[in-house]
Amino acid sequence: MSGTRTFWGLLALGVACLLTAGCDGGKGAAAQAGGDAGKGAGGAKAAEVVVGEFRVSGPYEHGNLAVFLLHGKDRVAAADFLTLKEAMEQKLVVVHETGNVNELSVENQSKDRAVYIQYGDIVKGGKQDRTIQYDLVLSPNSGKVALPSFCVEQGRWRARGSESVAAFQSSDNALATKELKMAAAKSGDQGTVWAKVAETQDKLSANAGQKVNAPESQSSLQLALENKKVKEEIAAYTKALASLPEGKADVVGFAFAVNGKISSVDTYAAGTLFRKLWPKLLEAAATEAFAERKAGAVAGAPAPAEIAKFMAEVEKAAAAEKDVSKRSKTATRENAAAVMIESQDKDQKGEWIHKSYLAK
Repeated sequence: MSGTRTFWGLLALGVACLLTAGCDGGKGAAAQAGGDAGKGAGGAKAAEVVVGEFRVSGPYEHGNLAVFLLHGKDRVAAADFLTLKEAMEQKLVVVHETGNVNELSVENQSKDRAVYIQYGDIVKGGKQDRTIQYDLVLSPNSGKVALPSFCVEQGRWRARGSESVAAFQSSDNALATKELKMAAAKSGDQGTVWAKVAETQDKLSANAGQKVNAPESQSSLQLALENKKVKEEIAAYTKALASLPEGKADVVGFAFAVNGKISSVDTYAAGTLFRKLWPKLLEAAATEAFAERKAGAVAGAPAPAEIAKFMAEVEKAAAAEKDVSKRSKTATRENAAAVMIESQDKDQKGEWIHKSYLAK
């Protein structure tokens, strides 16, 4: 985003807030999505603000989780990507075990569909469960492509049950907390990732009232996320908020806050891609909210203007760029409050596909 666009986005932010109802902090209620979703102070209309090319609406609340929708135009005309979850379920993508903890290989065997892989996606199986370090777009008939990764499990280095040790079987979940995302996408340190996995498991266990570590692999984050009590708690959040994007064709991303504090923002170059990813994104946000749930009063949600400012400020920082593959590139921006990771598709003339903003 250019400096000019950022300036006008911030100017528009102030104007929009003056012109929309509910600018008393943006905590007004929006359309019901079940439970207490969308409820805010005073029952007023939800506020909306503009930042750059996006319009931010919300909050839509359930318990200690507040969700905001980002509205905008599609930047990519034909972004009919398969997600990693879809492609693995359809057996169009194979994620191969290499025996290297921090690098797998992936192969798109589809003849005509590109596949989008997002950093933080967890792949289950192999010699140890892994999470992906960078966003990647795989062309049809890609051949084997290097896939930087981190273990989200320790100790196991053999087949688990009937799972294949040569390849991975599924990608149903993603990293669930901003600390885990930051460890994988920013720190680049395996030890930090393992430490944050253990910390997340401990928090989930405390709020579940039982140990969520699975007997067959105590250190597996994936198996902890499959714990029955954890899934029941997460389902309460997702049931309340899952329908938020329905009937809103211009939604291209979302932001969320936990316990009143901004956690992260994800925006996409096409609404179709966001809607495919939405269930996994919401489940990860809900998992973070459950892990961080505290007894007592729930802190009020931030205003949409705070989300807009959070995004605009980190966009000003200089970008550090890195080629991830022949097709994919990443650019990272950072300030004192946040890190922004932007993935670009060289086959789309360098257009960005995904922007992820993580609060520190």
